[in-house]
Amino acid sequence: MTVSFSRHWLLALALPLLLTACGSSEPDQRAAFKQFLQTRIIDKPGVHVPTLTPDESKSFGDYTQHYAVITEFNSGMDASTKPLNGFVQKGAFRSLGDVIARRDDLKTVQAGVNDLVVQLKQTLAKADAAHAQLKQPDDLKAVYDSAYDRTVSVPANTLLTVMPQVNGTFESGLKVADYVDAHKAQIQINGSVVQVTDPKVQAELNTLLQDLNAKAKVVQDAQTRMQAVLLGR
Repeated sequence: MTVSFSRHWLLALALPLLLTACGSSEPDQRAAFKQFLQTRIIDKPGVHVPTLTPDESKSFGDYTQHYAVITEFNSGMDASTKPLNGFVQKGAFRSLGDVIARRDDLKTVQAGVNDLVVQLKQTLAKADAAHAQLKQPDDLKAVYDSAYDRTVSVPANTLLTVMPQVNGTFESGLKVADYVDAHKAQIQINGSVVQVTDPKVQAELNTLLQDLNAKAKVVQDAQTRMQAVLLGR
């Protein structure tokens, strides 16, 4: 009886050991995750955040939660910046008449862009805090940090540079609109034709328009830079 009991006891101990051996080991999970980050994100131009397949999630084990830091940030960034293109289009102008006609729109989009900046900063801070808490072996950390930089830090910081520049154009446009409103007696606008009866007013208005044109060029350059980051061109 004693021998029989011992055999059953040994079998009971062996069973969980066998079950554990059926799963992927941490080194295998880490290797699979590293390869994914390297080949699917780092080696590709631009910003790529692939959705994991069920097999990939299974092969990465607990490292799927590390990848979730990247995917959750990008989902949050996409949601918070989705209105940006609409704001830029709404604030676009091709003539002095456009600037005057869209005066109220400029105030609205300026406030909207400010809100986007706040939201993006909060989303980035949350991701950075989660990133800092991750416990990773050194070999994985080097690859993950590179992927995180490509998909989180660089696009976020580029956007945080671009959005104030966009708002700078709107602010410059508002200055022009306010100036024209304050000098209605000296400024006549008929379509694309602008007539100014006072040389001093004309010189001051030209200075404001030159600043507006310069700000608009900065925004165009910033948009090009953002596209280069996203598309890798």
